[in-house]
Amino acid sequence: MPRPTPITMTTHIEIADAALLIDDNVTFALGGMTLYRRPVSFVRELLRRNTPPQNLTLLAFTAGYAADMLVGAGIVSRVRTVYFGLEAFGLAPMFTYRANRGEIDIVEETEASIVMGLRATVSGVGFLPSVAWQGTDMFTVRPDVKQITDPYTGQSLTAFPAIPVDVAVIHALEADARGNIAINNNLAIDQLLVYAADTVIVTVERFVEQLSPSPDRTIIPAPGIDYLVHAPDGAYPTSCYPLYTLTGREFAAYSEAATTEAGFQQYLTEYLQR
Repeated sequence: MPRPTPITMTTHIEIADAALLIDDNVTFALGGMTLYRRPVSFVRELLRRNTPPQNLTLLAFTAGYAADMLVGAGIVSRVRTVYFGLEAFGLAPMFTYRANRGEIDIVEETEASIVMGLRATVSGVGFLPSVAWQGTDMFTVRPDVKQITDPYTGQSLTAFPAIPVDVAVIHALEADARGNIAINNNLAIDQLLVYAADTVIVTVERFVEQLSPSPDRTIIPAPGIDYLVHAPDGAYPTSCYPLYTLTGREFAAYSEAATTEAGFQQYLTEYLQR
């Protein structure tokens, strides 16, 4: 499948072209947190493709509305996340439906396993040790995670394996002329994703000549970004503080429609036509 080739440090592309960067069988990470600053417009464009990608591994610190639509559309075969739901709006209906039917592989994760796994990838090593999970039953559901002995103290440690990420997509408040981006201080694991992923796509509310410092946001430098996409209201219906709040009626409508697979398909068809 043809794709844009970066000719400078960061390439500006249209959202439809950015959606073409997701191939079959890749680990695809979504930035943001629960119902906050999620790259929803990118997910919609991905689902609008004539032939959406298949057999994706979805990685998210927490997964919600956009991730649930990917699962419902049948293009995700594996999920790695700490939490999958819609917070006050209930369970993630399509994830719950497919998980209960055994149609999706779930990798049990915790905050520690995801963060340490991504840090290992960023560090270029196969694993990173931690005291997390010691004394728990997590090893029975994650046999790939090993217990090792600290060679200096003899203490038992958990060796969290590196988590490879093919493509990460995050949503930002602003980007400047040099390709630096600003996100709000609800960071989730976005900074780790920028440096762990082979390809980083950032959808941006607006472009400015120069980013102004603010205690309400964090700046991520341009060298970590491969592609920038102008996407006003790109997190809707999730929130993008301080620009707009989440839209509860959309989540309520989704939760009500997606109680059945047919209801989800009708919702998705109408959503993609907006």
